[in-house]
Amino acid sequence: MKRRNFIKKASVTGLGLVAASSLISCKEDKEKAVPASTKSAIKPLVIATWKTDLAVETAAKVLEDGGNALDAVEQGCRIEEANEKGQSVGKGGLPDRDGDVTLDACIMDSKGNYGAVLGVKEIKHVISVARKVMEDTPHVMLVGEGAKKFAISKGFEPENLLTEASKKAWEKWKEKSEYKPIINIENHDTIGMLAIDKNGDISGACTTSGLAYKMAGRVGDSPIIGGGLFVDNEVGGASATGLGEEVLKTVGSFLIVELMRQGKSPQEACEEAIGRIVNKPGKNFKDFQVGYIAVNKQGETGAYSIHEWFSYNIYKNKENKNIKSDFYNKA
Repeated sequence: MKRRNFIKKASVTGLGLVAASSLISCKEDKEKAVPASTKSAIKPLVIATWKTDLAVETAAKVLEDGGNALDAVEQGCRIEEANEKGQSVGKGGLPDRDGDVTLDACIMDSKGNYGAVLGVKEIKHVISVARKVMEDTPHVMLVGEGAKKFAISKGFEPENLLTEASKKAWEKWKEKSEYKPIINIENHDTIGMLAIDKNGDISGACTTSGLAYKMAGRVGDSPIIGGGLFVDNEVGGASATGLGEEVLKTVGSFLIVELMRQGKSPQEACEEAIGRIVNKPGKNFKDFQVGYIAVNKQGETGAYSIHEWFSYNIYKNKENKNIKSDFYNKA
């Protein structure tokens, strides 16, 4: 955790990936204040969890070329799914305790449409399969062998996702006396990505190989709407990373969007969502990690993690009271 960046907001020439410096204006109607047109007020932007530079830059290029937010997040996530060295997404992901790499993903567009696949074996680009579920079926979720069969019918080629490096890591893990998933291992984290395009429309995507050495059949928050990802184009979007069980118990991404709907900034909403987790009675939050990213309709962004909460609330002192944790990077 301490060696990694929680969030990457990179910059690509000609495209602002960080929120625009000014907010769009609002106008009053009889019922409520509504945002003015975002078409000229918002710069396209992309944010993602972890230090996923190439994924962010790829998504940014889609937007820079005039593409939409949905295409951007899909193409960005595909980069990490093909990154065998990442060991937390796609090919090369660390397997479950039986040695099988199973992938989860979901995608959500600006119209509120959603697609997801869970526990998929031998298909690398599950984010694209999730999009096919959303666009080509009457369903929102496909699981396991059914999802794999559907992917193959759409032209996706099966392949072995367990690389030699991940196989060796799994075999080493099996030598330990406690034969159970390791909750706080570094390499089990999702890439969650949110984007706003030139029209001001928001889309999001989330893809993962899940908790390293999990029990066979385990699924976390990443492919679950409202857990690992939620988008409301009138308000904003949010995505999660970390221990999925804790995100699901608080429906974290949906919570953040609803808090933004009530008037909180993305940063305030992320901080409150983390507070909902750490303030639960008997919760040993020092033993796991959860982090959120968020963006609102005005292009403001936010991010917060349990590590930051812990650093601020447990070790309050002049030296670290006002600093971000060392795996949080805001460029």
